[in-house]
Amino acid sequence: MLKIGIIREDKVPVDMRSPLTPAQCQKVATDFNVEVKVQKSDVRVFKTEEFSQHLIQTVDDISNADILFGVKEVPVDKLISEKTYFFFSHTIKEQEYNRELLQAIIRKKIRLVDYECLIDPETSQRIVAFGRFAGIVGAYNTIWTFGQRYNLFNIRRAHECYDLADMKTEFAKVELPAIKIAITGGGRVAKGAMEVMYGMDILQVSPHEFLNERFDRPVFTQLSSHTYHKKKDGSQFNRSEFYENPGLYQGDFLKYTKVADVLIAGAFWDPRAPVLFTKDDAMSPEFKTRIIGDITCDIEGSIPSTKKPATVHEPVYDYDPTTDSIQPEFSEESNITVMAVDNLPCELPRDASESFGNELISNVLPHLLGDDKEDVIKNATIAENGSLTEKFSYLQGYLEGE
Repeated sequence: MLKIGIIREDKVPVDMRSPLTPAQCQKVATDFNVEVKVQKSDVRVFKTEEFSQHLIQTVDDISNADILFGVKEVPVDKLISEKTYFFFSHTIKEQEYNRELLQAIIRKKIRLVDYECLIDPETSQRIVAFGRFAGIVGAYNTIWTFGQRYNLFNIRRAHECYDLADMKTEFAKVELPAIKIAITGGGRVAKGAMEVMYGMDILQVSPHEFLNERFDRPVFTQLSSHTYHKKKDGSQFNRSEFYENPGLYQGDFLKYTKVADVLIAGAFWDPRAPVLFTKDDAMSPEFKTRIIGDITCDIEGSIPSTKKPATVHEPVYDYDPTTDSIQPEFSEESNITVMAVDNLPCELPRDASESFGNELISNVLPHLLGDDKEDVIKNATIAENGSLTEKFSYLQGYLEGE
């Protein structure tokens, strides 16, 4: 019988999530006729008793499992040779800090399947992700930041709540003035952020209304790529062209910074695309935005104030555009306060794990434990048998330290 193992999250800072909940582990074992074991953990949000209640064994040694599922990168010294691993490796963009990890995976002849690369062949969309909960927690944290900066209200942090339902009980405590909030993106992250806006009874308005009208209550708008990019040659915006060749476009975001009090950034950013604004832009007297929730957390990316990732326990810092430097949070009225936690779904680990596990069961396991006719697993496999796969051969130079 095939053995599936859920590994302990050993990366620091700690992550309380699990790719499958106890109930989902039992469902996988029954529905797919496999054995599921869970490596013991003092960190995971689900305790040993919860797995026992669902007839799932917890063990110290997971090395006899055939396929190992985790969430974050596995520390090099914890990798088990010649196994199949599923986790977010953060290597496909040639991330410098994970080169040693990929080198070890090759050396240990591990088959690595990266969640980020699991794609629906028909829609080209990812089939497993934590994006919705990144959006939910990111938007909530941004509103918390507003309350803290202006001493308006005090709500519990997301990680202090038992789950999403508990966090929603805090919404009623939020009393916002007539501010304008801009949300970028159209995917899971942005939709998660909008859930919070709706839950807090913040009115959605069109980008045009956002720019041109005054409101006596807090409002938000959702900004898609076409609303803040324009073709350099003056022709019409073309969505597919923009994503294939963003260098043909220039940014048109500054008009929103003149009216938006808060920016929640949830859009994927291609380094070839224009930035949202520059530090010089942020020094302009017309630049009104003073709180930025950067859910994307691209360091030195599309948002110059995102100079470093924040942490769950220290979620915000100030950015001084005049010196291009980080300052203590809420230290100067002229500063921009930045919320840029890079592991937001960790703050609601129960709900995030359950949502992710449902997608894993519905969208991934049928391919993994079936015949994978559409090559869903194959196309997400970065390394196998001591080599990069053909699709990811572009990583060879990165792997060799070039």
